[in-house]
Amino acid sequence: MAVPETFQSRARARPRAVTAVLSVIGYVLVVGAFAGLLPLPDISRDAVILLGDAIAVVNFWALLAIVAGVYFIRTDQVRKHRAAMLTAFSLIILFLMLYLTKVGGGFEKEIQATGLVRGAYIAMLAIHIFLSAVSVPVVLHAVVLGLTHTPAELRETVHARVGQIAAAAWSLSLFLGLVTYVMLNHVYMWTPR
Repeated sequence: MAVPETFQSRARARPRAVTAVLSVIGYVLVVGAFAGLLPLPDISRDAVILLGDAIAVVNFWALLAIVAGVYFIRTDQVRKHRAAMLTAFSLIILFLMLYLTKVGGGFEKEIQATGLVRGAYIAMLAIHIFLSAVSVPVVLHAVVLGLTHTPAELRETVHARVGQIAAAAWSLSLFLGLVTYVMLNHVYMWTPR
């Protein structure tokens, strides 16, 4: 058990450094998947479509967990807050695994909408992607602090402030991702690109 204790003590002493390392790993995985540098399985078009649906379900539950976590901390239910946020974080790790596999499938969809609807879709998708990318280190920093400090100690850190930013960015990103998913897959439909 010396390895986890050593990691936890290092993470506790240097949460920003741990956050930076974990963020870089996350970014490298995503860029590597898009660049075709990761050894991802070759999957069928049907599997890519199924993964898109699974990702939407995972993101829906992650969004609910974040909303519950915010409610719990506002009502001073710290243990429930921690459980909800760790659930949301675990779901995002699951999302990342599904997403990287989907990207490795090499199949992309294009919405069939035009005009103002297409513009709104593209704007929401762009905001979703931007918030997804910039929230990584903020979310990770809140998680690292939460896992390495007691609730009393957290009051002396930036956890609450960082957590508010993380929850807001993460929630909006997930919400917009779900809206664009519904538009693409259930309202306006898509064509392969």
